[in-house]
Amino acid sequence: MTIAKATINRLSTGVPGLDEVLGGGLPEFSFNVIAGPPGSGKTTLAHQMMFALATPARPALYFTVLGEPPLKMLRYQQQFDFFDSEKVNHTIHFINLAEEMATGDLTRVLARIVAEVEARGPGLVFVDSFRSVILAGLAEGSQFISLQQFVQQLGMLMTSWQATTFLIGEYFSDTDPSPVFTVADGLIWLRQDMQRDSMVRKLNIDKMRGQATMPGLHTFRIGTAGLRVFAPSLAMSVSAPPTDSPIKERMSIGVAALDAMMGGGLPRGYSLLVAGPSGSGKSILAAAFLIEGASRGETSVIAAFEQRATQSRGKQIAELIESGQIGVVDTREPGLSVDEVSVLLMAEVDRLKASRVVIDSLSGFELSLAPSFRADFREAMARMVSALGSTGVSVLMTSELEDRYTELRFSPYGTAFLTDAIIVQRYIEVKSRLLRVMAVLKIRASVHSSELRLFHIDDNGIQIDGMLSNYEGLLGGRPTRSQPGLPQRLGPDDG
Repeated sequence: MTIAKATINRLSTGVPGLDEVLGGGLPEFSFNVIAGPPGSGKTTLAHQMMFALATPARPALYFTVLGEPPLKMLRYQQQFDFFDSEKVNHTIHFINLAEEMATGDLTRVLARIVAEVEARGPGLVFVDSFRSVILAGLAEGSQFISLQQFVQQLGMLMTSWQATTFLIGEYFSDTDPSPVFTVADGLIWLRQDMQRDSMVRKLNIDKMRGQATMPGLHTFRIGTAGLRVFAPSLAMSVSAPPTDSPIKERMSIGVAALDAMMGGGLPRGYSLLVAGPSGSGKSILAAAFLIEGASRGETSVIAAFEQRATQSRGKQIAELIESGQIGVVDTREPGLSVDEVSVLLMAEVDRLKASRVVIDSLSGFELSLAPSFRADFREAMARMVSALGSTGVSVLMTSELEDRYTELRFSPYGTAFLTDAIIVQRYIEVKSRLLRVMAVLKIRASVHSSELRLFHIDDNGIQIDGMLSNYEGLLGGRPTRSQPGLPQRLGPDDG
């Protein structure tokens, strides 16, 4: 006997990023639990999915079992963008089970749910908070049927009625041996942690029958639009093009002499790390990279983590941002994660069809993260660079190095492996003067200059000068202001 393979329809939850984490959406007619501590976003998530999924052909019933009336809950949910008042009492109906719950009789609670489902024929059923049902059922001598029987009957009834069901409950640990978790087809667990002055929220899919979900914890944020999930695995879904393949095209970095040092410019699609001490010119080079792209009709995206970073890059960058040629990713939110910034960057790149991305700086980026996200900063950055590389954009990242004058360091935190190319800037002390020097350390699969070149910054940006070995000859043995092409001052500090 051959059994035909069942096809499970997957519903789009309406929560950005959640469908991907679920493995393609929510299985229709599944029996799901949304669990987590108080204030973690369970009710908001349930409402966001309900308003996205409810239609005349698939109406929703939302059972509340708390003492507070649904009107009080709705007053707060109306503040979210997803709330649609026209759906209330038409495709969405709220039913209060407080009276049945007061008796502690699970048989009576189940009978009321059955009666409402039979009368209205919903495609979606929500029970909030199911934890209250469990506590009532555990009261000694109060139940006519056991909690195990109640859960099993509810699950079977909802499946037979072809309703997609959600039980919302307050749980503090996913090690709770509740029978609800055993019967459920899907278990979405929300977590939250207060760290210093920021709230860190994460979710994970403990189980989802019939489909492969993205493993691990995924950060999310609650804003006026509701929940948005930032999944690190999304960054690994597409492989970046191999950098050992022949270089087909190069792009100008915005400084002609530096292009020459790089063998003709930065290979398109590469990631570049510009490392150097404070004031060495990293942000000025990043601005030149963006301006050069705009001059060639390209669009770009910048994520700036320094104070007043977007305002301090000069009038030209401000005008390009105002005109829409450069998109800006908001980095002012507290408790950021690398995955959140990665998703925002990818979305902005897609919106603008951008070809260049600037992250200024990695040092500021790390400091902006919530403490719990700093431990895996390198791994998360590797995912982000891989994700950006998969889109074909060219990425320039800056990072601050401590300049000890007698040491030559290439990159902080061992991040050199992240990028295809590295430019290092530093100061040297010669005859009681601080001079800037620059070198191209690596460009994968490309010949490049190995020279250590002097450079200075003037009103036109970075100007590359001669090799350091020519310094004495160019000065004629003593410093002078009359020698052309030599730095006479450190120039603007780029922070």
